[in-house]
Amino acid sequence: MPAIDGCQLTTKDYTILEVMRERHPTRDGTFSTILQRKISSAFVMFREDIPANVVTLSSRVAYRVNDGPAETRIVAHDQMRGLVGMLLPITNPRGLALLGLAEGQSMSIPTSDGSLETLTVHEVVYLPEAARRERLKLAGVAEPGPWRPGGPRLRVVHRSGEPHNEGQNKVAAAFDAGFDDPGPSAA
Repeated sequence: MPAIDGCQLTTKDYTILEVMRERHPTRDGTFSTILQRKISSAFVMFREDIPANVVTLSSRVAYRVNDGPAETRIVAHDQMRGLVGMLLPITNPRGLALLGLAEGQSMSIPTSDGSLETLTVHEVVYLPEAARRERLKLAGVAEPGPWRPGGPRLRVVHRSGEPHNEGQNKVAAAFDAGFDDPGPSAA
């Protein structure tokens, strides 16, 4: 489990933060400090494994600033037109601070006037990863992966050190988990 000060990020969210750091190394000090803190304290996991109470991109979160009333926003990658007041982009220090925090977890960040404000996750109202898991569960579909039982397994079809007939398939390995993609010729 990550440290109290740590955050939990999906591989996608972590990658986005890494790209933000690489593309904008000279952002203001507050933003860069929060970004570096997120990246250095991150516990990175697959989206299938992220707990349902952790803020990820596109999740709807109820949070408090200091002792103020709870506010609900969708944590987004960037500003979008037409959704004013609904989104909290991670290009904003508050949005970045909330990303990866679990319910009940807090993070203090500096404000423009030099004081500190503490953001506390009250509730993750909607988590896209949890919704996806629920849809798959209701449909009776397991979420297979190479790290999970029932996920795709490789099966050796031909070993290069063994003789084989010219008519045999020369593919080195194939999925043995019901992979039925007909390929581009079927289109």
